[in-house]
Amino acid sequence: MPKPKRGKKKSVDELELETNTEFDGPSKSAMKREMTARQELGEALCELSPRELQQIPIGDEDLLAAIAETARIKHHSALRRHRQYIGKLMRRIDPEPLQQALDALYQSRKQETVVFKGLEALRDTLIRDGDKALGQVLEKHPEADRQHLRQLIREAQREAAAEKPPAASRRLFRYLRELHSAA
Repeated sequence: MPKPKRGKKKSVDELELETNTEFDGPSKSAMKREMTARQELGEALCELSPRELQQIPIGDEDLLAAIAETARIKHHSALRRHRQYIGKLMRRIDPEPLQQALDALYQSRKQETVVFKGLEALRDTLIRDGDKALGQVLEKHPEADRQHLRQLIREAQREAAAEKPPAASRRLFRYLRELHSAA
């Protein structure tokens, strides 16, 4: 069996030159993470409603058209390819303003959810405790119609006792939401 040929031994200076080559750009893994992050940002934009999408400052018309087209695509593999295309379009633009606008939108959604849950809890307290809890609402909203509130509460209590659909409970919630938005 023949022996493998060995090359010429390298000097210490040659080895240092090979190991000390400086690379100024990002690594391949960092570039891939950046592309994946931009594609995920594009996917998040695709999930927004048209009204929410208008709040996002998308300057690229091609990207805006591709995002709008996503709603029409139903086939899984076609949707995957289209999302990759959106990721490609995202590479041409600065993602920072888009991400900031998306974060602000998510923050407002969280605030709306907190308000919604608070109003639901208030409605449930009113139905459960009746006139005892009515003072709490009237302190926060002195412009509220006391008689109308009492009527809605009593209707909701009767529906709950009779195990009927909660139509009056919904009306009570709507009225509480109107009071909150007016304040």
